[in-house]
Amino acid sequence: MTMNFFRGVMGGQPAGPQPTGAETIHKLCDRVASSTLLEDRRDAVRALKSLSKALSKQSGVGPVSILLNHLIISPPFLHTLIRKERLGKKYRLEVGTQAMDHLVHILQTDRSDSEILGYALDTLYNIICNDEEEEQDESEDMAAAPPIPVSGKHKNVPVSDENAQKQEEDLGVLFTDKFLGDSENVTLLLTLLEEFDFHVRWPGVKLLTALLKNQCNQVQGVILVSPMGVSRLMDLLADSREVIRNDGLLLLQQLTKGNAAIQKIVAFENAFERLLDIITEEGSSDGGIVVEDCLLLLVNLLKNNSSNQNFFKEGSYIQRMKPWFEVGDDNSGWSAQKVTNLHLMLQLVRVMVSPVNSPGATSSCQKSMYQCGLLQQLCTILMATGVPADILTETINTVSEVIRGSQINQDYFASVNAPSNPPRPAIVVLLMSMVNERQPFVLRCAVLYCFQCFLYKNQKGQGEIVATLLPSTIDANSISAGQLLCGGLFSADSLSNWCAAVALAHALQDNLTQKEQLLRVQLATSLGKPPVSLLQQCTNILSQGDKINRRGSKVQTRVGLLMLLCTWISNCPIAVTHFLHNQENVPFLTGQISENLGEDERLVQGLCALLLGICIYYNDNSLENYTKEKLKQLIEKRIGKENFVEKLGFVTKHELYSRAAQKPQPVFPSPEQMLFDHEFTKLVKELEGVITKAVHKTSEEEKKEEEVKKTLEQHDSIVIQYKDLIRDQDTQIQELREQVSTLSLNSEQMQNQITQQQSQIQQHKDQYNILKLKLGKDSQGLSSSHGEGAHVNGLHSEELSQLREEVEELRRQHTLQHTQLSDKDSLINTLRCGAAAAAQTAEGGAGGSDNTELLGEVESLRSRVQAQCAEISQLQTERLELIRRAEAVSSAPASSSESSADTVTVSELESRLAAQTTEAERLKEECRGLREGHAGLEQQLASAQSTVAIEQTEKTKLQQEVQESKKEQDDLLMLLADQDQKILNLKQRLRDLGETIDEDEDEIDARDQFGEDDDDDDDEEEDEENND
Repeated sequence: MTMNFFRGVMGGQPAGPQPTGAETIHKLCDRVASSTLLEDRRDAVRALKSLSKALSKQSGVGPVSILLNHLIISPPFLHTLIRKERLGKKYRLEVGTQAMDHLVHILQTDRSDSEILGYALDTLYNIICNDEEEEQDESEDMAAAPPIPVSGKHKNVPVSDENAQKQEEDLGVLFTDKFLGDSENVTLLLTLLEEFDFHVRWPGVKLLTALLKNQCNQVQGVILVSPMGVSRLMDLLADSREVIRNDGLLLLQQLTKGNAAIQKIVAFENAFERLLDIITEEGSSDGGIVVEDCLLLLVNLLKNNSSNQNFFKEGSYIQRMKPWFEVGDDNSGWSAQKVTNLHLMLQLVRVMVSPVNSPGATSSCQKSMYQCGLLQQLCTILMATGVPADILTETINTVSEVIRGSQINQDYFASVNAPSNPPRPAIVVLLMSMVNERQPFVLRCAVLYCFQCFLYKNQKGQGEIVATLLPSTIDANSISAGQLLCGGLFSADSLSNWCAAVALAHALQDNLTQKEQLLRVQLATSLGKPPVSLLQQCTNILSQGDKINRRGSKVQTRVGLLMLLCTWISNCPIAVTHFLHNQENVPFLTGQISENLGEDERLVQGLCALLLGICIYYNDNSLENYTKEKLKQLIEKRIGKENFVEKLGFVTKHELYSRAAQKPQPVFPSPEQMLFDHEFTKLVKELEGVITKAVHKTSEEEKKEEEVKKTLEQHDSIVIQYKDLIRDQDTQIQELREQVSTLSLNSEQMQNQITQQQSQIQQHKDQYNILKLKLGKDSQGLSSSHGEGAHVNGLHSEELSQLREEVEELRRQHTLQHTQLSDKDSLINTLRCGAAAAAQTAEGGAGGSDNTELLGEVESLRSRVQAQCAEISQLQTERLELIRRAEAVSSAPASSSESSADTVTVSELESRLAAQTTEAERLKEECRGLREGHAGLEQQLASAQSTVAIEQTEKTKLQQEVQESKKEQDDLLMLLADQDQKILNLKQRLRDLGETIDEDEDEIDARDQFGEDDDDDDDEEEDEENND
C-alpha cells in the first residue's frame, strides 16, 4: 500500500485496475452524503469542484487512484494533489448527474460554513455555465498537452468545434432544467445572496447569471414572485467590492431582458440614479467595460418601456446625459472602449426619442433635450473634426430623431453653422456628404435620414429648401441646399440621383404650396439653349433611360425620379396639367407599361402605372387632349385595364417595398437594394385603391359622381348654417340659465333674512310675556300693603325703563323693516330690467317662472308686515294698561298718609308719577308715528303689488314669444332632419356607384345631430319644471 502511494505521488503507474472518473465521482458523492465531519464533506465538495472542470491530462490515471486511496487515509493529501495537478479533460456530465442533489442539500444544511457553500456554488456554476471564454482557455490547454487515452464514453472522438459547442450548450440547458425543477432552489439562491462573505456572494451571483442565460423566462418568473427578490439583486450595485458590483451588472442585464414587469421594478428601485452615479465615477465615455455594462442595462430598462421612459424623463435624468457628449478640440486617438461607450450613449438617446414611441412621450423628451442643451452638444459633435466615422454616423442618426417632428428643435438645427470660413449651414455641409459618392454608404444614408427628419411636419423648413431653388433667391457666390440637390439629381452616380430625388420629394411632402412653387424652377441645360423647367428635365432624364452612362444601378435612378414625380403631382392638379402639357410624357408612360420587360424593369413599369394613374385621378380636365376620359380610353386601347391594374400591383408586391414600410430610417445592406422610401410607401398605399377605381369608372358614373358631390356640398353648406344658428340659440339659452341661477340665489338670501326676523320677533314676544307676568305680581303687592308703596314705585320705575327699551327695540325693528322693504323695491326694479332683457331673446320662459315666485314672496312679506303691525298695536294696548295700573297704585297711598314723612313720600311718588306720565305720552306719540310709518309701508306694498301685476303681464307676453320661438326651432329641426335624410340617400347612391365615403365623418355628423337634439330636449324639460 505504501509503495503504491509513492508510485502515485511520483507519477508511476499503480498496480491493479484503475477506477473510472464516474466511479470516483460516485465515491465523492457518497462521502458528501454520509460523512459526519464538516471537513470531510468540505474536501469532497472541493474535489467535485475540481472534477467538474477537468481531470488529469497525463498519460496515466494517477490522480484517480490517488483520490481513491488517500481520500480514505488522509484528506490533506487530496488538497495538495488537486492543487498540483494540471487538469484537462472534463467530467462535467458525471458531476452534474450524480452530485447536483447533494450540492443543493449542502446549500440547505451547511449554511454556517461559508467555505463549503462557496465550493458548492462554484461546482454548480461549472456544470451549468456555458462560458465561451472559459471554454477557449481550456481548449488551449488541451491543445498544448498530448492526447489522453480514456476508455468508455469519454474516448476521444473527432468532432467539429461547432458541434462541440452545441453539445456544451445543450448540456448547460439540461442541468439548468434539472436545477429549476424545484423553484425553491432559486429562492434558496436569492437567500444566499444576502450573505456578505465574498466566497458565497460572488459564486452565487455567477450561478444565477448562468441560470438566466440558459433559461431566462423561467428564472424571471420565479424571481418576480419571490418576496424582495429584485430588491436583493439591486443591493449588489451598492456592494463596495467592484468584482461583485460588476458581476451584479451582468446579472441585471440578463434579468431585465424582455420582461417589462421586472424592468419597472428595477427602475423604481432607484436603478437610474445608481447606474448614472457609477457611470460618472468610472469616467463617463472615457470609462472602461463597467460603463459599457451600465449603458447596456439602461438600454434594457428603457427600450420599448413607456413607463420607465416617462420615469427617466420626470426624474430629470436626461439632463445628466449632457456631460457624456462633451468632447475636446483634440479628438484623435479614440480608444476602442471609448467608441463603444459613446455608441451606446447615443443609442440610449435614440431609445428615448424613437419614432416607435408614443408621439406625446417622444415630443416631451425632445423638448427636454433641447432645454437642457443636449441637442446643442450633439450638434457640436456633428460639426467637430477627428470624430470616428461610426460615431459620426450614429450621431447624425441621433440628431435626426431628436429633431424629427419637433418644430423648435428643427428651427435650432436650421440655425447651426459649420466651423468653416465662411460659415456654412450644417444642412448644406451634410448634403455635400450625401451627394459625394466617395463618402461611406452608411454615412450617406444617415445624412438622408437627417434631412428627412428635418423636413418631417416642418412646412417652414420645406419652404426654405424650395426657396433656394427659385430664381429670385439664388446666390451665385454660395452653395445652397437646392443647388446640391439638383447637382445630385442629375449627376452620373445613381445613388446620388436616388438620394437627391427622395430628399427633394420630402421637401414637397403634404405641402401643396411648395409643389406649385417648384414648378417655377428653371434650369439652364447648356449654353445657347433656353432654360427648361425642373419638371421637364426630370421627365427628359427619365425618358432617356439607358442612354446615359451611370455608375451604379440604372434602375435606381429611374425609381428615384418616378418617386419624385409621383410625390410632386399627387394632390396637385396644376402640377398634373404641367406634366401632361409635355406631349411626350404620356406616350412614354404607356409605352413603358405595355412592354414586356425583364424582372428588374417590372418595378419601373409599376411606378409608371402609378404616375399615369395619378394623372387620371387628380386631373381637372383643363387640357382637352388629356382629360380623364381620354386617358382612360388610351389605357384601355394600348394597355388594357386589367393589365394596367396588374402592373400597378408590381409596386406593393416587391420584396423591398415591405422592408421600407417598416420604419422611417433608411437602412439597406447594400446601395443596390436602396429603392423605396418609407413615406413613399404610405403614398402608394393611399393611392393604389383609388386609382384602380378611377380607371374602371365610366364617364356617366363620373358625371353622376360630380353631381352628387356638388349636391352634397350645397347641403353641407345649408347644414353648417343651421348648425351655426342652433349654436347661437344654445348660447342664448345658457345666458338665460345663468340669469335664473342668479335670481334664485338672491331669493334664497331674502328667505334667510325673513327667517332671522321671525326668530327675533319670537324672542321679543317671550321677553314681553315675562315682563307682563312680573308687572302683574308687582301691582298685587302694591294694593295689599301701604308700607311697601315706595318699594313698589321703585319696581314700577324699573318696569317703565324696560318698557322704554322695548319701545326702542320696536323702533329699530321698524327701521329694519323699512330697509328691507327698500331692498324689495330694488329687487323688483332688477326683475323688471331682467324681464325687459329676456323679452329680446328667443327664450324667456325661465324668467317668467321666477317672477311668479317673487310675486308670491311679496305677498307673504305683506302678510308678515300686517302681523307685525298687529303685534305693535297689542303692545301699545298693554302699555296703556300698565300706565293705568301705575296711576291706581299712586293714588292709594295719598289717601291714607297721616304723618309728615308719609306726605313727603307721597310727594316724591307724585313727582315720579308725573314724570312717568310724561314719558308715557311721549311713547304714545312714538307709537302714533309708528302707525303712520306702517300706513306708508302699506302704500308702498300696494305700489309693489301694482308693479308685480305689470310684470305678470310682461311675463305672459314673453311666454307667448317663447312658444313662437320654440315653434320656429322645431320647424328648423324638421328641415334639418329632411336635409340629413337627403344626404344619407345621396351618400347611399354614391356607395352604390362604387365611390368611397368617409364613414368617420358620417358618424361625427350623426353624433353632433343627436347631441344637439338631446340638448334641446333637456332645455324643454327644464322649462317645464320651472313653469310648474
